[in-house]
Amino acid sequence: MRNLLSNNEKEGFGVSAVGATTEVVLLTDTTLTAKQEHPFKHTAFRAITRGVSRRIDACQLTHRSREEVNYEKACSQLEQYCQLLGRWGVDLMPVAASDSHPDCCFVQDTAVVLDEVCVIASMGAETRLGEVAEVEKMIAPLRKIRHIFSPATLDGGDVVQFGKRLFVGLSTRTNARGIAALAEIVECFGYTVIPVVVNGGLHLTTGCGIVNDETVLLNPRWLDAFAFSGLRRLYVPEAEPWAANTIRVDDNVCLEEGAPQTVDLVQPYAGSIETLDISEFRKAEGSLSCLSLIFKETVHNHNMNEHGGRR
Repeated sequence: MRNLLSNNEKEGFGVSAVGATTEVVLLTDTTLTAKQEHPFKHTAFRAITRGVSRRIDACQLTHRSREEVNYEKACSQLEQYCQLLGRWGVDLMPVAASDSHPDCCFVQDTAVVLDEVCVIASMGAETRLGEVAEVEKMIAPLRKIRHIFSPATLDGGDVVQFGKRLFVGLSTRTNARGIAALAEIVECFGYTVIPVVVNGGLHLTTGCGIVNDETVLLNPRWLDAFAFSGLRRLYVPEAEPWAANTIRVDDNVCLEEGAPQTVDLVQPYAGSIETLDISEFRKAEGSLSCLSLIFKETVHNHNMNEHGGRR
């Protein structure tokens, strides 16, 4: 893992690495307005993570050939991932691994957590349905719970949130009924659901990552990039097809190790960039965001004065 840069004053519209593309669009959507912080509260982040199953070699695969996964190395990579979240100030909520569920570490797929509600997924791979119970137990004290039921299918890894817009992948794991069911649940909270055709990676997030509130990183060869109108779109180079997925907390962004051109592409739009080696999870068709379920908690701070300083 490397900390590649830290610069909160980057300006301009950045660089395009060789083979990569920056597409700048007019950002007029109301979801991209400046954030207004309440003087007596700040936003904290939590993340549910789950241990690696000793049977991860038996994971579900769709687009990759099966390779042996080194269990010990995978555990070490997950530990480094959790350490990074900790350094970013994220409160971790770990769940023990399950040897009955080889894919259990890919906890993002189990739910969609919004400020107002948590939607428990109806996972597209039937063998993974048992993974949601432990996650629901963790979330239930913190959010209203709603469920999506079969024959509708939806994996959390097919949902990318930008403000009040939810981009949802129509993929091998999420069907049209699942997208419609999610829309029905969240529309009363003011969300708009935007379907995105996925024709390459396993999930929408396989070819899509958040850089900041206005910028999305995409592999346009694996999904319909035009669905992300109103956002600045950065396109990963063909030589780094797996690099589009990210994890992001505030202005901190993490990319997968081994994608230097994509790092250069993202650099102007992130406060700090780190990289992580997730090579063992990649064998299991996993990405960075798959390994956590990150959500916000608003914390009231009674020790702050009206100007945001401590009393």
